[in-house]
Parts: sequence; structure tokens; C-alpha cells
Amino acid sequence: MIVKMKFLSITGPKADIDRVVNTYLSKYEIHLENALTELSTMQNITPYIQINPYKETLKQAEDFTALLPEDKRTTTKRLSLEDAINCVHGLDHTLGQLNQERTELEAKKKDLMEKAQKIEPFQDLHCNLSSILDFHFIKFRFGKITKEYYNKFESYCYENSDTVFYRCHSDEQYVWGIYFCPRDQVTKVDAVFSSLHFERIYVPDEYSGTPEDAYAALQAEIKKTDDALSECSRKLAKCLSDSAEDLVAAKEQLEQLSGNFDVRRLAACTKSKKETFYILCGWMSEKDAASFQKDIENDTNLFCFIEDDANNVLRQPPTKLKNPKIFRPFEMYVKMYGLPNYNEIDPTIIVGLTYAFIFGIMFADVGQGLCLLIGGALLYHYKKMDLAAIMSTCAVFSVIFGFLFGSFFGFENVIPALWLHPKEAMTTLPFIGSMNTVFVAAVAFGMFMILTGMVLHMINAARNHKLGELLFSQNSLAGFIFYGALAVTLVLLFSGHKAPAVGVMVVMFGIPLLAIFLKEPLERMVEKKGNAFPETGKGMFFVQAFFELFDVLLSYFSNTISFVRVGAYAVSHAAMMEVVLMLGGATGGGSISWPVIVLGNVFVACLEALLVAIQVLRLEYYEMFSRFYEGDGKPFVPFLKKGEK
Repeated sequence: MIVKMKFLSITGPKADIDRVVNTYLSKYEIHLENALTELSTMQNITPYIQINPYKETLKQAEDFTALLPEDKRTTTKRLSLEDAINCVHGLDHTLGQLNQERTELEAKKKDLMEKAQKIEPFQDLHCNLSSILDFHFIKFRFGKITKEYYNKFESYCYENSDTVFYRCHSDEQYVWGIYFCPRDQVTKVDAVFSSLHFERIYVPDEYSGTPEDAYAALQAEIKKTDDALSECSRKLAKCLSDSAEDLVAAKEQLEQLSGNFDVRRLAACTKSKKETFYILCGWMSEKDAASFQKDIENDTNLFCFIEDDANNVLRQPPTKLKNPKIFRPFEMYVKMYGLPNYNEIDPTIIVGLTYAFIFGIMFADVGQGLCLLIGGALLYHYKKMDLAAIMSTCAVFSVIFGFLFGSFFGFENVIPALWLHPKEAMTTLPFIGSMNTVFVAAVAFGMFMILTGMVLHMINAARNHKLGELLFSQNSLAGFIFYGALAVTLVLLFSGHKAPAVGVMVVMFGIPLLAIFLKEPLERMVEKKGNAFPETGKGMFFVQAFFELFDVLLSYFSNTISFVRVGAYAVSHAAMMEVVLMLGGATGGGSISWPVIVLGNVFVACLEALLVAIQVLRLEYYEMFSRFYEGDGKPFVPFLKKGEK
């Protein structure tokens, strides 16, 4: 059901807006509209421009809270505004210092690791680095060379060059080392090594002792830095943990204040001679609006005007659904198609009843239905999944129809069928012959559902004051009379009675079809929209209307036949379970293979539950919703949930 709404205009002194939001509006759910848009006909109104002072602090609080474990992100503690701001700023200062310290340590570690990486391959050079770096007449180069070129250097160049290459380390690809040469030969030697793709490594003069000593010292310093980083992280975690409760309380307080302050984005201002007033516009439920008006009756600084939704309101009211708890999960299906607009029928209860009923027919089995009922109920209890609640509700009807069809885990001889066995029951119809009874019942039920959709369409058209749509649409009065007359005629013929008189049939079929054929001009006439026929000309109109009428008649037939799938799934369930019982040896009189029976039931239940759920939803959307439902409503979105403080 759709909650009735009232449109409110709230005004008072500009400086008083925070008090009003905190004292009154936080107690009620109100869907705020942009006051400048709603009051566009008024003069001398301006936007309420003011920067949110809580936004930056709230962002810090949210960032800090995100660092907390999930189990520490809730609290019942409350802080004042001053304490909340001090908590966040104090934590920002402390964490800022620790983060700065950690950043410096990370930079130091990175520098140490780069130095260690440079000197690591040269640990086999058992010579004091400072003595090498202080050479005056000998030049040296640290670096690496691929094994391929190193072998060529040894074979062809080494004996004839004025250099000594000291090999320090090697792997599968490179050889690391250092070469020495006289200072006056360095250009020539460098050219030779460059031609061999020697990659030079620049070793700074910061190392002391041998490369092995320098590497060991660097590793010790890296470990010391790692320990300092761990200690810094421990301090950060402890600081957050110790402040967790206050931090979460501060975040909640700032969220509330920031949310309240953001009301200004939707407010407008107007000036009198002495003072500036704010104006807020929005929607409240009738019940909340009455309570709110009573709550503020003694407040001299607050004025509220409540208007009927049809008077002086530019926007369509938002839609807020309120259904009995058992039908509430089915709102998921309604919202998937589209939220009903304010003047439409909320189809939630209709969907709940018809979806569960059709599901029960198509998935009729006492045992499998009970398993689905229990499984869905447990899943909804622990996970709060709407789909689980829907399946659990549908399973009730599965159990009911399981008794009617006498099916228990596929066995049809365990419990007696209170009505019939879907696969065996047949009905003889005039002009047609023998036909499965379930198919006949499914088509009859489909005709009833289509007529129900037409009634709902007429109600929606009346609510929206669309007289032409109410009278001449294929899904309203004209369509209802034609399709209803067709249904009555078929029932009379198939039950062995005579068809209505020719004159009655001409009136009941001819006039509604003529009204549907002339829907557009008739609608223009009754709603006084100018010329009855479109500007394209009468000839083109009649040709187009003829083919549209043919499409209407075809859709009536296809929509009706579409419900045959309801009976088809009931029959297929019995057939599939018969195959399972045959494979499990339950039909031949021999020993039964219970693992096959159990696994077969699991397979059929899972497969059919999925397919039936999809097919029933298709019937709801295409055969029902398409007849009466627009689904173009806008959701009711309160700026604060009721009771949120």
C-alpha cells in the first residue's frame, strides 16, 4: 500500500534552522524538495548559501574509522560537538606525527635497501672500499656484464688490454665485478667494455670496510629500521584502538550535524523588512504531518503550512510503500519493475498472492515444498534475504498443491491426491476432444488473471482522471467487455450449453472492438483535446488502426495461451520425478536405491525451483504488470531516518 502524503512548507528565522532540524525534523521522516523549484512562482527568494563547517572534520573521522576493525565501528556513546571536534583533531595530530615518522622510516629503509642492493654482488671483493676509492693513478669501474660477453672478453680481449677484471659474483645471466686500468688508458678501456655492454654501477664513497662488512652493516641498519617501523605501526594501532569508542561517537555526531546542515542546500531564503527567513519544502506522511503540526503548535519561531497534494504542488508526491510484514519481501519484485507512482495501485499484495499461488501449482510437491519452506525460513532468519522469504512463502502453496496433486518427493502413492494427478487427469471438451485437465484449468486461471489486470487498469485510469483510457483502452472497459464476453462464451460452449444469441454476441464483441479501433479519436473527444482525428489523415489512421486492432486480438490470444506453461510445469514435475523413481528402482517392485532417489530429488527441486521462479516472474511482468502498471514513481527518501539523533 502507498502511504498518503502531505506537502509541508516550513519557515522561520534564518538563524533558527539548526534548532528546528535538531528539535523537530530529526523526529520525523521528511522527503525534502528543492524549495527554489517548488516556490518558483514566488518573488524575492534566494538560495540558502553557506559552507558546511563539519564536512572536512567528518571526512577525517570517516577516514580514521575506516582503519578500525569491523567490530569496533559501533558505539552507544554520545559526544558533544566540542568533544567530537577535539577528538578528531587530537587524533589527527597524533596520527599525523606517527605517519610522518613512518614515512621517514620508510624512506630511510628504501635508501638503505638501494645501497645494499648495489654492494651485495661485490662481497667477494676482500679489500677495503675506502682504499680503492682513494686511488690516484689507477681507475676502476664497478658493474656487471652478461656471461656471453664476459666469455668473449676472456677469450679475445683480456690478454691484449691494459686492464685487470676482478670477478666477484655471477648468476645464470650476469657476471658482477670490478675492472682496473691505468688512468691514461681509461678512455680506451672504457670503450672496450662499453662495446661489450658493460653496465656500470656507481658505488658512493659512503661505505666503510670491505664490501662484505658494508653489506652486513646495511642489513643490520635495515633490521633496525624494520623494528622501528613495527613499533610505529604498533603505536598507530594502539592509538586508534584506545580512541575507537570516542572516534566512532565523534563520527556519528558529525554525520548528524553535517546531514542537518546539508538541509540548507534544499532551503530557500526570503527577506522581510527586518529579518531573513528560511523556507523548507517537503513531503511527510499524513500521520507524521499531523504529529509534527501538533508538536510545533506552541513554537512561536516556527510556521508550517500543510497543503493537499493536489493543490499548489508542482511535483508528483514520492512513493513510500507500507505493506504487511508477510508481503514486504515481494516489494523487491515490484521495485525491480519500477516503483508505483503516487496515484497508482501498489501491486505488492497482488504480486505476493498470485506469485506464491502460481509457484505452488508449478512446483507442487509436499516433501520438496517443506524442504524449500524450512530452508528459505532459516536463510531469511539468519541472512535477512528477501528472496529467501519469498521462496519460503511460495513453498507453503507448494505443500498445499502437493496434497491436492498427491505428490510426496515424487511418490504419488504415499498420500492420496485430494484433487487429481496432473499427468493422468484428462477432460473432454466439445470441438477439441480430450485435453489435460491441468492445462484447461491453467488457461481458465489465465483468463481470470487477465480480466483482473483490466480491472486494476481501470482503477488506475480513474485515479489519474484519464477518462479516455478508462473507457476505450484494450485493457480497460472496452477490453474487459470484449474479453469477458469471450470468456463467458467459451465457458458456455465447453460446458455443453448454448452460446449467447447472435444479437448479444454482436453487441458484446462488436461495440468493444469498435471502441478499441477508434480509441484515439474517441479519447480526444471525451477529453476535449481538439481534432478527433490526427493530422496524418483519416485514411492513414484507419489503416494503422486496423493493424493495431489485429495486434490487440493476437495479444489476447498469445497472453491467454501463455498461461498454459503453468499446467505444463505441473505435468513436467510429475514426469521428471517419474524418471527419477524409475532410475532409483522405485517403480519396478525391486529394491530401491535411496541415494539415487535423494540426489534426483535434489536435482529436480533445485532446477525446477529456479525455472519456476523465473517463469512466474515473467508471467507477472508481461501478462499482468504490462496491463495496468506504469512503475514510474519516485522513491520517498527521508533526509534522516525517524528517531535518528
